[in-house]
Amino acid sequence: MPLSRQCLAELLGTMVLLATVIGSGIMAERLSGGNIALALLANTAATVGALYVLIEALGAISGAHFNPVVSAVLALRGELAWWHVGPFIAAQLLGAVLGAWLANAMFDLNVFQLSMKVRSSQGQWLSEAVATAGLLLTILRAPTGKASAMVAAYIGAAYWFTASTSFANPAAVFGRMFSDSFAGIAPASAPGFVAAEMVGGVVAMGLAHWLRNPRGQAVALPSVFDPPQSKGTKGF
Repeated sequence: MPLSRQCLAELLGTMVLLATVIGSGIMAERLSGGNIALALLANTAATVGALYVLIEALGAISGAHFNPVVSAVLALRGELAWWHVGPFIAAQLLGAVLGAWLANAMFDLNVFQLSMKVRSSQGQWLSEAVATAGLLLTILRAPTGKASAMVAAYIGAAYWFTASTSFANPAAVFGRMFSDSFAGIAPASAPGFVAAEMVGGVVAMGLAHWLRNPRGQAVALPSVFDPPQSKGTKGF
């Protein structure tokens, strides 16, 4: 698969994912009448649905990472060429910004804006490390063909069991800075989230290694990232 096509898939997937997260947050906030729990529930449902569809649709092209930590971890594990990492991350970050601008435009907000929503506490940083570790471990341990459903289900759950509502993705953090809305994050809060997500990625790599059998071989489950052999996605 040409690298240009893979990068386009990463850009489009991340763009639609961020447009979904931010746009559904704006819609939910407008319709919920101040009920934050209801708004979060609607935001969660939209994100889970879009994430599943995007992984199914684009997984066979680029692996459907949509996440710099995923790309970096796969490169460290030897499952993604290192010379793909830079272009993938650039495409993901650009897609995230475009997705934020698209959501702003669809809801008649100023397209170019920065979030003022502060998200900064030890609990939220810990939450991001936990959310990211869980996401990567889900990806690395999912049986072939089940990654899309498992990743979507995990993110849906993590929206509710983490104090940060589970960004679990530096590209998502970057994109959310450009919308002062329900799903936004202030630029000053972003470095803490990204650092915690990187820690979570390292933890997931360690856990994935230790969850191998005593001879150092993986438990007899197909790799999530094996080349597609039948209908369905193999990556995220």
